[in-house]
Amino acid sequence: MEFSFDALRRRPDDEAVAGPGADDEPAADATDRLVLDEAASALAAAGPGEVVTIGDRYGALTLGAVALHGARGVRSHQDLRSGERALAANADRLGLAGTFVSGPLDATTLAGARVVLAQLPRSLDALDEIAGFVAANADPGVAVVAGGRVKHMTLAMNDVLGHWFGRVEPHLARQKSRVLVASSPLPGPSAWPASEWHDDLGLTVCAHGAAFAGTRIDIGTRLLLGVLDQAPRAGSAVDLGCGTGVLATALAMRRPDVRVVATDDSAAAVASATATAAANGVADRVRVVQDDAAGTLPGASADLVLLNPPFHVGAALDTGVAHRLFEASARLLTPGGELWCVWNSHLRYRPALERTVGPTRQVARDRKFTVTASTRRP
Repeated sequence: MEFSFDALRRRPDDEAVAGPGADDEPAADATDRLVLDEAASALAAAGPGEVVTIGDRYGALTLGAVALHGARGVRSHQDLRSGERALAANADRLGLAGTFVSGPLDATTLAGARVVLAQLPRSLDALDEIAGFVAANADPGVAVVAGGRVKHMTLAMNDVLGHWFGRVEPHLARQKSRVLVASSPLPGPSAWPASEWHDDLGLTVCAHGAAFAGTRIDIGTRLLLGVLDQAPRAGSAVDLGCGTGVLATALAMRRPDVRVVATDDSAAAVASATATAAANGVADRVRVVQDDAAGTLPGASADLVLLNPPFHVGAALDTGVAHRLFEASARLLTPGGELWCVWNSHLRYRPALERTVGPTRQVARDRKFTVTASTRRP
């Protein structure tokens, strides 16, 4: 099958994020095309296993490098499990299965890389961690070709890359996208994961660069923590969309008899939650799993689900993920089990929670956030 960017699809992200019909949104953009064009000569010179893609949302960089530039044995790291699934589905659809390997952000994925193609993350912390891994593990002659939409790029990105690479070249913009090319790596010690002690809560939060909120604790999570002791007794609990694992860790610290599964779509979140549980001495009772909406966890396996759902995708307001996590919560809960959820009050989630999970009551509310408890119908 002839390769076409237009043939790529966003599934499962189309329904997970924005509901049915979202597949009308393209799975490749001008940045993907620009990165591949700017890297053409480097890709032509690369040998098998020497090309790595990072942050490839739906597979445009990985599959484009293979189909359009002859790259072989591409290694890919995507932070989101849903992104890995989209890449695999697109590869199957286009007859390109087996041309790449998905892996973590580590030495195995990056060792010996001579060409790294990347979508620039919005977070400077995420960029710092990625750049540090590349500088430490890639071939000394590596070329990093990283692109983004101009409106989301800042001069600080050049500075972050400049900390890890001796040469950073901004290229001319095209179709509102721009590429930064970094070379001459300067390996050094990494600051990740970072950690912070929160004296008011009596716990340490650990975070990798791409983890939401970093080592801080957002105000919604704080509101839920303030009423957590009111949640019903439970032998098993799930922290759904766990982020840095604050809720899972706090629950395990307060209740020595509960076993918690913390799950998130993000590899950075999972690594952060693992480190947070370990730093607070509850790693033996908090199992951390990277999963897309807890899809691999068995149904009716949790007496309690804790959830602080995201309400943005990138910079855009989008409640589709939250609704998908409500559905996941209903599947995970035992009959009579409860979902304790904190949400931005203006989003008015209570009718959706009533419909999807069951009878819902308000537990707490402040100026911005609401905590509700929803009981799973028998």
